[in-house]
Amino acid sequence: MGSIATYLVLSLPQSTNAHEWLAQELVGGKSPLYKIKLPDFQSGTLDSLVQESDELVKLDQQLSSSVAKVIDILATVTESDSSSRIVNSKPATDFIQNFTWNTTKYRLDKPINQLVKLISDEALALDNDVRVSYQSYQTAKSNFLAADRKKNGDLSIKSLHEIVRPEQFVLDSEHLTTILIAVPKSLTSDFDNSYETLTQFVIPRSATVIATDSEFSLYTVTLFKKYQSEFIAAAREHKWHPRNDFVYSEETLNNLRKEFDLTKATESKAKNDLIRLAKTAYSDIFASWLHIKAVRVYVESVLRYGLPPQFDYYFIKFEGANAKNLSKAKKELIDKFGFLGGDGFSSTSNLHEYASLVDTEYEPFVLYEIDVV
Repeated sequence: MGSIATYLVLSLPQSTNAHEWLAQELVGGKSPLYKIKLPDFQSGTLDSLVQESDELVKLDQQLSSSVAKVIDILATVTESDSSSRIVNSKPATDFIQNFTWNTTKYRLDKPINQLVKLISDEALALDNDVRVSYQSYQTAKSNFLAADRKKNGDLSIKSLHEIVRPEQFVLDSEHLTTILIAVPKSLTSDFDNSYETLTQFVIPRSATVIATDSEFSLYTVTLFKKYQSEFIAAAREHKWHPRNDFVYSEETLNNLRKEFDLTKATESKAKNDLIRLAKTAYSDIFASWLHIKAVRVYVESVLRYGLPPQFDYYFIKFEGANAKNLSKAKKELIDKFGFLGGDGFSSTSNLHEYASLVDTEYEPFVLYEIDVV
């Protein structure tokens, strides 16, 4: 699944005065730049931030996967395009570019660890709801397809409730029974010439064709009940297909007629419920993901640059033909701001004492990606 757009999430100390260079010089000014204002959070101790950093890495990845999974489900169920990417009634890209912290839902008088738990619990509960709903839909779809095969398969497997009529059967007889045989068209001559002699007490000339399709002719044959099992076994040896799964019963026929309609209605309802839930979940999980990303950027910035928090936050957009500039942009950023990591930024000797504990793939500034898939 390709990305609609990719954003670099960048945090730099305000002392770098980076805005003009990012807007005009980075990849020739081809990538739109969005400056984002994040609130000041209740930071707590640096030790607590290091612990929270580990948790935020996991949650960031988890919610990213959740968003992608919801889109995958919507694409599977609706064959939809990017029109599904709606967050808070606006395109996901607009939500990113105009991101503001939702202070109504996530009050800033709470410490960071409580905010993270509140945001993630809501999002992961929704993720689970979507998975359960998707499984229910898959079950309903499987049941409907089975019913559809019964209705629309060939005469050797399909349900016969729309084909047979009571007058085609010997009913309420103590000794006689009527059975159905689906005979491949290439074997109808063999059937006509031999069915009467497969067992004793087959009623002569009782075979009647009651339906045909492109592959089979469906016959009724009347014989004594005592020899039914023997006849069926012999028919299979001739490579005919006895439909001994079918017994004429008005109650059974009525139930079979209802089965298709019921499974179709159940599948349709499960599908509509899933689509509604998945679209809501995409919006809410995506919004939660952006809030987790915002907290992560803040925490990492404190651990990189120290307190008080004096950082600028940016989203840099790459899409369409400009997407190929993503790697180039990262290189230019490192060339421009690598000094933040000290002499040879791959060494952590000149960094804050906690920096080496933060990211396994270390860069001289806070930099992440957001893929809108």
